[in-house]
Amino acid sequence: MEYFDIVDENGLPTGKTVSREEAHQKGIPHRTSHVWIIRPSDTGYDILLQKRSEEKDSFPGMFDTSSAGHIPAGDEPLPSAIRELEEELGIKAEPEDLRFAGTFRIQYEKEFHGRIFRDNEFANVYIYNGAIGELKLQESEVSEVRWFDLNEVWDEIQTSRERFCVPKPSLAVLREYLKEQAI
Repeated sequence: MEYFDIVDENGLPTGKTVSREEAHQKGIPHRTSHVWIIRPSDTGYDILLQKRSEEKDSFPGMFDTSSAGHIPAGDEPLPSAIRELEEELGIKAEPEDLRFAGTFRIQYEKEFHGRIFRDNEFANVYIYNGAIGELKLQESEVSEVRWFDLNEVWDEIQTSRERFCVPKPSLAVLREYLKEQAI
């Protein structure tokens, strides 16, 4: 069973833990790490999105952040991001391969598989700058990956959530990071 650190209103661990199941049943605040894999394109940037497995407890079969996951109790955001990259995509990253881009908060309540799922996360966002190589997908989590134009995804998620479950605030952090890097 997975356990997470319960966090306060600033996203800081309180010293208490909660099971994954209880966190999502009750909407208890916890932390995640999100990693964006990007590449330059003729129109700006492409982003690598993973299609979530149909068995996922939230947003099954939808395209999501390149790599993301919960931070286990007692762990920190960067090591968690590195671990998720390897588990989900087979990318063996080093700390220097990731650039911190910012944080965001996400809260929602939605029904999946006939059950209410309550999410209350403080997410740490990183940009991956290392080599990609051949990807090895974690089939229980990821059914495929595909490159998408960043601006097209941003435009589509403003009005439709049929294909993408990418959190708007996460993509906003990425866009702001890229804008600042262009200066």
